[in-house]
Amino acid sequence: MRLDKIHPVVSGNKLFKLHYFLQDALASPQQGLITFGGAYSNHLVATAFACTAAGLKSIGLVRGENPDKLSPTLQACIQYGMKLHFLSRAEYSNKQADNSMNQFQEEWKNFTLVPEGGYHPKGAAGAALITQLIEEDTTHICTALGTATTLAGLMKGAKKNQQIIGVPVLKGMTDIDKRIAYLTGTPNTATLLNDYHFGGYAKKTPALLHFMNTFYEDNNIPTDFVYTAKMMFAVLDSVEKNVFPEGSKIVCLHTGGLQGNASLPAGTLIF
Repeated sequence: MRLDKIHPVVSGNKLFKLHYFLQDALASPQQGLITFGGAYSNHLVATAFACTAAGLKSIGLVRGENPDKLSPTLQACIQYGMKLHFLSRAEYSNKQADNSMNQFQEEWKNFTLVPEGGYHPKGAAGAALITQLIEEDTTHICTALGTATTLAGLMKGAKKNQQIIGVPVLKGMTDIDKRIAYLTGTPNTATLLNDYHFGGYAKKTPALLHFMNTFYEDNNIPTDFVYTAKMMFAVLDSVEKNVFPEGSKIVCLHTGGLQGNASLPAGTLIF
């Protein structure tokens, strides 16, 4: 399912995960949203554009020191009105600690705080809206898995006959059950296709890059090496291995966001 075609900037699952945060900010005295991300964060640029379109302000807390030259993603964030504030990698890695979150909330008290990737029950509730676009006779709904927010949303919104499939893009994710419990208040019922992380988050191999080019040649669909390419590789490999029962109707979510591809050397990809 081409969620990436819903909007050129607020792409894929981003608009859904932001839905209730934007709704709450618009219904309150809050000035806008404040959120987190790296130099090539799809989430940051989507938040920046969505806030501008909604008449809200936005602040991005960026992982790493302020570089001499900003990435194309961060330049786009500024273009869309986002104010950037850079955090050291140590500060960023500790951002989920209660005292850090309280500090951020106090410093920017007039902004609604959105965890990285929308990792919050509100983000999962927004992601659940995706299932309204999926036909009822679908048997399997597949998505890349980062924070697990989209996976949790699909679980919340899926029909009883639909199996949710997650492809972790991080190496050694051992807390998925805990994440699902936080996001949904229910046990994890999703099936995971592990071992398709290609080395870990934002890691890639020549085989993955070759797959991305071949997949584009065959289908005219661009993917990114952080999320969607790993998901599609995993699903197609699983189909070849007869993991899915005969007669399955499989929907793969193109969750959008090609920002990470800009970090690749020119000419690596054909799209």
